[in-house]
Amino acid sequence: MPKEKPKVNIGEVIRSYRSDRGLSQGDIERRTGLLRCYLSRVENGHTVPSLETLAKIAEAMEINLADFFPGTDTPQDRETRKVLGELSEEEIRFLADIRKYSSTLSDDDKKLVLAMIRKMATIVPPVRSGKSASAGHRAG
Repeated sequence: MPKEKPKVNIGEVIRSYRSDRGLSQGDIERRTGLLRCYLSRVENGHTVPSLETLAKIAEAMEINLADFFPGTDTPQDRETRKVLGELSEEEIRFLADIRKYSSTLSDDDKKLVLAMIRKMATIVPPVRSGKSASAGHRAG
């Protein structure tokens, strides 16, 4: 029985995620130990990485392994997309920064940061999009 051609070009998917994150092949090389020439071969479709190698690449790009494979949505994935669709790009970037920097925090530190955010949210009224944040603070 002949093999079916894969429906996903994993190299193109990797390149797309990598460029979306502003990462070079050298960045992935430093984060994974995989050679840049190997990454180039993968991205150009000359070789197919093992699942273990894909997991290293996903971790280096701070994404889930399942993100490489379309059509593997879970109910949680669909709910996450729904919630993200309700956020502005600025809010999504802010949450991504929090995720990136919070990975090294202890559980107690995470609780402290969350408590500080809650406190700040009750003290400072949110700035609405389209209005200058400094408009009310100008010296006159």
